[in-house]
Amino acid sequence: MAEIILNVDVRDGVGTGGARAARRAGFVPGVLYGGEQAPVAISVNEKDFRKSLYTGKLLGHLVTLKYGEETQPVIAKDIQFDPVSDRPLHFDLMRVDAKAPLKIEVPVHFLNADEAPFSRQGGSLEVVRHAVEILVRADQIPEELVVDLTKAEIGDTIRISDIKLPKGAEATITDRDFVIATIKISSAALSEAADEAADAAVAETAPVEKTED
Repeated sequence: MAEIILNVDVRDGVGTGGARAARRAGFVPGVLYGGEQAPVAISVNEKDFRKSLYTGKLLGHLVTLKYGEETQPVIAKDIQFDPVSDRPLHFDLMRVDAKAPLKIEVPVHFLNADEAPFSRQGGSLEVVRHAVEILVRADQIPEELVVDLTKAEIGDTIRISDIKLPKGAEATITDRDFVIATIKISSAALSEAADEAADAAVAETAPVEKTED
């Protein structure tokens, strides 16, 4: 099972009024949905919810929902925050089969950019996709998809085929080897090159001063 356990209560009141009452009592209201069962209004103690949230392994990962003695695997699909206080206001959980595949977006993380050849060459990383949707078993969802830039040079294109996916997982886009990122010469390097070219042109056209014998 997953590392995170959410101890939930079933809410009697639904709608805006019920959600506000849950927040006043120190809980975060949410909804459990998915599968063949009807949606259920639930709530989680806000302090416990924040602890789970700050692990970075709550949203988009397999977690265990616990209600009394009953447990079931779920995926946290969405969390809404107060735009001012950043307090969690609402969350959605989806019922899943831990061994069944599901579609989910996973963030892409780039490593070793500072040590890469393109950094010394005046290049820059242009990210096309910050996340990729994959089809993967619920209990094998990776925290991130890793791209190692150690050998990346200007002109390189990083595609989905360059990323190692979990065993049995695949990208949901299957008709092409789509681009994740490209390595291009940076604007600063282009500007510097243009300045050097202009200085060289001026030097070539400048009159040569004659010296008297």
